[in-house]
Amino acid sequence: MTSTNDVRRSFLDYFEKAGHARVPSAPLVPHNDPTLMFVNAGMVPFKNVFTGLETRPYSTASSSQKCVRAGGKHNDLDNVGYTARHHTFFEMLGNFSFGDYFKEQAIHHAWTLITKEWGLSPDRLTATVYHTDDEAFGLWQKIAGLPEHRIIRIPTKDNFWAMGDDGPCGPCSEIFFDHGEHIPGGPPGSPDEDGDRFVEIWNLVFMQYEQAAGEIVSELPKKSIDTGMGLERIAAVLQGVPDNYDTDTFKALIHASEELTRTRAEGEQKASHRVIADHLRASGFLVADGVLPANEGRGYVLRRIMRRAMRHAHLLGAKEPLMHRLVPALVAEMGAPYPELVRAQPLIEATLAQEETRFRQTLANGLKLLDEATGGMDKGGTLPGETAFKLYDTFGFPYDLTEDALRARGLRVERGGFDAAMARQKAAARAAWKGSGDKASDELWFDFAEEQGPTEFIGYSGTEGEGVVLALVRDGQRVERAEVGETVDVLLNQTPFYGESGGQVGDAGKLTSLKRFEGAVEDTSKPLGRLHALRTRVVAGELAVGDTLHQSVDVERRDATRANHSATHLLHAALRHRLGTHVTQKGSLVAPDRLRFDFSHPNALTGDDIAAIETEVNRHIRDNQPVGTRLMTPDEAIAEGAMALFGEKYGDEVRVLSMGRNPDATYSVELCGGTHVTALGDIAIFKIVSESAVSSGVRRIEALTGEAARQWLLQRDQRLREIAASLKSAPDEAPARVAALVESARRLERELAEARKQLAMGGGGKAEAAGPEQVAGLSFLGQSVEGLDPKALRGEIDALKQRLGSGVAALIAVNEGRASVAVGVTGDLAGQVSAVDLVKAAVAALGGQGGGGRPDMAQGGGPDGSKANEALSAIRDALEKAAA
Repeated sequence: MTSTNDVRRSFLDYFEKAGHARVPSAPLVPHNDPTLMFVNAGMVPFKNVFTGLETRPYSTASSSQKCVRAGGKHNDLDNVGYTARHHTFFEMLGNFSFGDYFKEQAIHHAWTLITKEWGLSPDRLTATVYHTDDEAFGLWQKIAGLPEHRIIRIPTKDNFWAMGDDGPCGPCSEIFFDHGEHIPGGPPGSPDEDGDRFVEIWNLVFMQYEQAAGEIVSELPKKSIDTGMGLERIAAVLQGVPDNYDTDTFKALIHASEELTRTRAEGEQKASHRVIADHLRASGFLVADGVLPANEGRGYVLRRIMRRAMRHAHLLGAKEPLMHRLVPALVAEMGAPYPELVRAQPLIEATLAQEETRFRQTLANGLKLLDEATGGMDKGGTLPGETAFKLYDTFGFPYDLTEDALRARGLRVERGGFDAAMARQKAAARAAWKGSGDKASDELWFDFAEEQGPTEFIGYSGTEGEGVVLALVRDGQRVERAEVGETVDVLLNQTPFYGESGGQVGDAGKLTSLKRFEGAVEDTSKPLGRLHALRTRVVAGELAVGDTLHQSVDVERRDATRANHSATHLLHAALRHRLGTHVTQKGSLVAPDRLRFDFSHPNALTGDDIAAIETEVNRHIRDNQPVGTRLMTPDEAIAEGAMALFGEKYGDEVRVLSMGRNPDATYSVELCGGTHVTALGDIAIFKIVSESAVSSGVRRIEALTGEAARQWLLQRDQRLREIAASLKSAPDEAPARVAALVESARRLERELAEARKQLAMGGGGKAEAAGPEQVAGLSFLGQSVEGLDPKALRGEIDALKQRLGSGVAALIAVNEGRASVAVGVTGDLAGQVSAVDLVKAAVAALGGQGGGGRPDMAQGGGPDGSKANEALSAIRDALEKAAA
């Protein structure tokens, strides 16, 4: 078995031999990027080198970089322990070129390392490229010999990397390893890509463009390479396991946890042991790099990680603090490559022991502190607010619990001191958030929220209203006024404009004032979830802070959006009624022109399913029942059967929407803050236009309502009439007529293909089929043919092998100047002659590279079909050498 330490070492050794500087891991706390809380990728320490702000004495480098992702936009904390690949701490192997080599050499290095040095089978590897990156696509064919179906074009930003809205960017190319059919999941880009069968092991980033404001403006003068390969993932692949937690390092840490807790990592206890092992690594390395537990910033993230592991230790039945006793196992596994762990071992152990002891005594310590703080107080005394906040912040005592505990003793709490302490914590939280990597411009909205409070939304009851301009924002900066042609975000004290949230798009409309101002509201967003920002283009006059405006929502757009939103509720209920109560909402888009609804379900809907769902929804629309709205606490709403969205955050009070009637109950009851129709008849009509897969176990329905649905049906009817006219048939007869034409076309295609093959193999000026010749005492049958479909080569080779009985068969198909070659070796000679070697010789003669397959059957190709005879000669020469 290849150990994780061996994998790390061999990676760095390979690139050092290839001329790369061997750069040690940077600390987890970044020193060159204030927007990040922790180093979260291997390229972070080189960021200024890529941008040209820093120069180093080398132009190529490699490293194994420590990374933490447990906060900000890269926060997978809650998934750790329950999946095969999520970690808070991980190592990123990477090789980097700063204006030195580019795509071809990067792909060459990657393919050589993983297939030649590490011995991974090429048949289990798949590459992805950005959908427009033809150069990378060709290089994977040329260097790796991958067939086209295992070079997948990805059209999303998953395969396009950018350092930010400004700076270097470029397409990516990922390498995936196939763990095998026994593992659920599909290849990248497929509906089942989220499974564990195909795992991304390496991402190659080709920095070749410069962008400004999110748009590509030019090519970089020095194109660069940034790659990243998770050490834990590649170690799992090389150790033959599909789960990172089954690798040697994690197995050792989990074993130590099992020994100390006297429990096995099985069943319900399995996740707890994994959490402990993962969080032990993150905690140890963060402490070693100078981070200590705190109630804010990086220290708060560390405390969360520690306490999550400690909670799982408690769940395993540990009676005494556990985490610090696992540190020796961590140092034994990772101390050699990371000596900082060895140096910091006493501090790590002491920190963990102290933190776990405090955590275990949360309740006892909280009550003790409360007793100590009030022990000398007489009846009528006041507990300092700072103390109450300490109880809340450190021990989890809510303010009202402290009040209740003291009320019975005739004491009260200084609320002002508590609020002041809370305000300071919020300021610290904002600073920590700022370092998480999220948009720095959002910091401005924190100021507005603290100064003005949340925006009051008055749009449930109407689409017009007055409002006072509290602030204007242009290009992320406060401004006092805006003139014609400028676009600003307008913050008012109240507004009927709905801010985009919960899947519903933001409102558009118009703003006016008595000062002859007119503004076009193009969109409405919801910063921080409690402010409404109206993106407004000044059409006439001038807009200033303090102005009073009349606000008019685009009623037609709002009505269409409301209809679509209410239709999603009916659709959700119909899906659960038809498919089962396992159906839950997984996402939605509610726009004026359409609705999109994602839901949990393992299989595609049948035509009967879709028809039944449409019928049920439209029945409730025709019934035209009024839509009921109530304000309730979340617990009350759920107790009454309301559907709540998993992962959604609800306040102390929620809106509960009731729609439709069944004989014995309300048809749909959901928690929702969006805008809706007053009666279901306002939806008019509901039509599903598509049903598809989003990911494993998640389906998507797209649908239309109202006028959009009517227009869609009219257009489909018109297209059917046009098709029928072309077929000279009635519309009702068109399907049968089309089916007959399709079958006829298929028959003709089969006949034509067979005729072409016979022509290619049988003569007509082409090379005639001949009897076998003797090469080095072996029967050899070789032939080049014009116009033979390369896809037919394998079948023809099999036929020739049967004809030979014992020997070697080779075919070269020439099409439009290019050549495809296939070589087959009969089973009795497979140990003596390799078809792969013979194909590679032919491919080289054809001006290509690579070629691959099995010892008894291999294929390849080259750009120069005129060298077909030379390629056959090359096969003969290679056969003579092999047989010698």
